[in-house]
Amino acid sequence: MRPRHCWRPWRGKRKSMAEEYRKSSTRDTFESLVVTVILAIFGTTFVLQAFKIPTGSMENTLLVGDHLLVNKFAFAYQPGWLSHVLPYREPARGNVLVFKFPGADEERQEPGEHFVKRIIGVPGDRIRVVNRQVFVNGQPLVEPYVHHTAEGLERAGDNFPPYEPSIPDSNAEMRWSENIQNYIKDGELVVPPGNYFAMGDNRENSWDGRFWGFVPRELVSGRPLLIYWSFETPHDELTQTTLFERLEQIFDVIIHFPTKTRWRRTFNIVR
Repeated sequence: MRPRHCWRPWRGKRKSMAEEYRKSSTRDTFESLVVTVILAIFGTTFVLQAFKIPTGSMENTLLVGDHLLVNKFAFAYQPGWLSHVLPYREPARGNVLVFKFPGADEERQEPGEHFVKRIIGVPGDRIRVVNRQVFVNGQPLVEPYVHHTAEGLERAGDNFPPYEPSIPDSNAEMRWSENIQNYIKDGELVVPPGNYFAMGDNRENSWDGRFWGFVPRELVSGRPLLIYWSFETPHDELTQTTLFERLEQIFDVIIHFPTKTRWRRTFNIVR
């Protein structure tokens, strides 16, 4: 028989292999975690970002409670060498756009908050709205996506630019009321270089470019790609900010997830 001590090297080897395996497994887990974090940061910075629709200004294209994936590869503004490496392109008339609010009126919206609107005018376009009909470069714009309300009642923005720009519109930002005349020529609004003119599809219930001006190219974040989830949400949820109200919203989602989810809107492409 072999002496017992002959087995000791083998036992030590097995222990060493086990330790090596544990170290390798820990290292692999750490490396996977690092790669995942890097990909997540890259993805949210350059590829996709999630947004939730808080208002009805884009109905019926986008509803309150729609959760979007925004394609940042499409229009996101990236100065310098990145613009030549990544496949960015310029927004076009008719595209739905996600951008940071260009104004700074804290009574209306906080600067930097994301808006979703549709591009009506690109640089150089001449815009005019007559009795809710939009004209671009003298031609009526065909808008099958537009949702009109309050027929027969004249609303602010039904005729634009205003006939008397010197008279401030109570719905408009003061900054825009003071500067709009600089962009009006022959009764039309001329979109300056490096800017876009955007409006909401829910035309009479949208606080848009008619009331605060243009969207600078550098504030564009991307283009909505699809609705990955849609949940029936009250229009006033944006104003419900207390802790109790937030908890109510969470419980509402948990309890009514199957019944209030708009299943037909899930994975719909945004057009």
